[in-house]
Amino acid sequence: MRVAIAGAGAVGRAIAVELIENDHEVLLIDRAPEAVVPERIPQAQWLQADACEMSSLEAAKLQTYDVMIAATGDDKANLVTSLLAKSEFGVPRTVGRVNHPDNEWLFTEAWGVDVNVSTPRIMAALVEEAVTVGDLVRLFTFRKGNANLVELTLPDNSPYVGKPAGLVPWPENCLLVTILRDGQVYPPEKDQPLESGDELLFVINEEAEDALQELLSPRSPKA
Repeated sequence: MRVAIAGAGAVGRAIAVELIENDHEVLLIDRAPEAVVPERIPQAQWLQADACEMSSLEAAKLQTYDVMIAATGDDKANLVTSLLAKSEFGVPRTVGRVNHPDNEWLFTEAWGVDVNVSTPRIMAALVEEAVTVGDLVRLFTFRKGNANLVELTLPDNSPYVGKPAGLVPWPENCLLVTILRDGQVYPPEKDQPLESGDELLFVINEEAEDALQELLSPRSPKA
């Protein structure tokens, strides 16, 4: 997969390293000369240019990339980059970094953003996930399809403790993705019994979240 990253700061470089380690081809774009230091990540391609300008993205041949990640520290720049990538170059997937929570509402498909990543929201969700048992915690929102990635730690009093996952009457538009137990990852096989303390990850439509909460933890209703 070919991935272009706008912003060669700490965040952009960290993303690049992870992608390269997973055998993806990466291009880092930054307008600041001091940020373009190929020796930092020699496996990546580098381009000193302003990702908000059409000429820069044309020089990068952005139309040949599968993903555009707008990871600068400027929300306006991330929005413009995402919009250009999607509307002018037809990049199939765009990811926009949200630096200020008040701007999160702008990072939608209308601005060419397929997925927005808000650090404050993710940190808050991880805190909730770490301390909450029996309550549904939303970890991530998929802009396309009105679906969310959610987590629920199965409480002792759940009516489905000890029952196979295949016998649970999951709500419509709800998919159990994986089961995390004692540091191990288990596939959600039909005969896999659920245990107290299991961390269950789901992809689910927002409208079905309350039903899932009530199904697995009826004595701890969602606030």
